[in-house]
Amino acid sequence: MPVVHSFDPPDRFVVGTVGQPGQRTFFLQAREGVRLVSVALEKQQVAALVERVDELLDELMSSEATESLIPAVAPLDLDDDHPLEQPIEEEFRAGTMTLSWDPTEERIVIEVFPYTEAAVVSPEQVEEDLEEPEPEEIFVVRLVAGMARAFVQRSARVLEAGRPPCPFCGNPLDPDGHLCVRANGFRRRDP
Repeated sequence: MPVVHSFDPPDRFVVGTVGQPGQRTFFLQAREGVRLVSVALEKQQVAALVERVDELLDELMSSEATESLIPAVAPLDLDDDHPLEQPIEEEFRAGTMTLSWDPTEERIVIEVFPYTEAAVVSPEQVEEDLEEPEPEEIFVVRLVAGMARAFVQRSARVLEAGRPPCPFCGNPLDPDGHLCVRANGFRRRDP
């Protein structure tokens, strides 16, 4: 039986980072009372999760599937720019994530499962009927719509706080510049 870290709803649910731009480690962190859980994940996973949560909220706004009001923007009283809470102790590294809407409780449900080598599927195995291994831990967060919008808003700011993109190729600029493919191998400096 897996260990389930469940927050329904959390007092706080945020994305945050540790480290300098270019070397950052991303965390999902939930707190309820004194209970604090942090799960490490990749920047691309954060971006995908934020995009899908925002899309799901937009779909719910335009549908008649929900009786409650879905906010178009995050409520001001839920704006959160505080750093991750201490201590940051990684429970596990995120692998598969699921996102759903619970119409009964009117909550966004985010489930995060640990990364495992056994869950990685090679191109040759795509057509095979594989059984996914039972996870040892699951991180489950259930958010009301306003809190989900605030999560999206903060996460977008965290994602944008990294290295600035090269104006020519879009790749991240290092402090000492980078080899820009659009400059035919010449090193571009920060404009």
